[in-house]
Amino acid sequence: MEKHKYTGKTKEEAIKKAQEELQELEENLFIKEIAETKGGLFKSKKIEIEVIEKREIVKEIKDYILKLLKNIGLNANIEVQNKQEIPKYTIYSDNDALLIGRNGKNLKALTTIVKEYIANKIGEPYKFTIDINDYQEKREQSLIHLAKKTAREVAATKVDVKLDSMNSYERRIIHNALANSKKVYTKSEGEEPNRCVVIKSKEE
Repeated sequence: MEKHKYTGKTKEEAIKKAQEELQELEENLFIKEIAETKGGLFKSKKIEIEVIEKREIVKEIKDYILKLLKNIGLNANIEVQNKQEIPKYTIYSDNDALLIGRNGKNLKALTTIVKEYIANKIGEPYKFTIDINDYQEKREQSLIHLAKKTAREVAATKVDVKLDSMNSYERRIIHNALANSKKVYTKSEGEEPNRCVVIKSKEE
């Protein structure tokens, strides 16, 4: 993964130099301002930026995931897609259940490791998602179904229901699924890692 440095009187000027040399659109570049030299009596102000082509970051992440999996003895293929301009890495391995872990615990740990690795490499967080054989997508649909089914029960009985403990990503899915409900509302309760969503009936 190659890092390029450019300077200009303004950040925009430095970015323009990067685009011209790398023959890339700005949206395809990861740009980080790394230094600013203030102008003096005989010197003009300068901005220095560091630029990495996003396709190289995407490849770096893929290669690192494959390396981690190889180190634990797993053979895998990775499919990379851009989902709303955020790279999504879908892993297909010879032991998906092991990679996912109970309630997605191992998948979450893998994602954390890779996010820390790439943040250290480029100097700041980079948005991407990792999935195992579409587990996250299926899990999301399952949670939405659970939210709507439970909401119908709460609306009918007027009895609050506390769901099983979930991570922040899963709780957000439940909250979003019922955000526009006229009959129920949701609230997170408890402390991590046992924080959960409670579905409550709205007052008549």
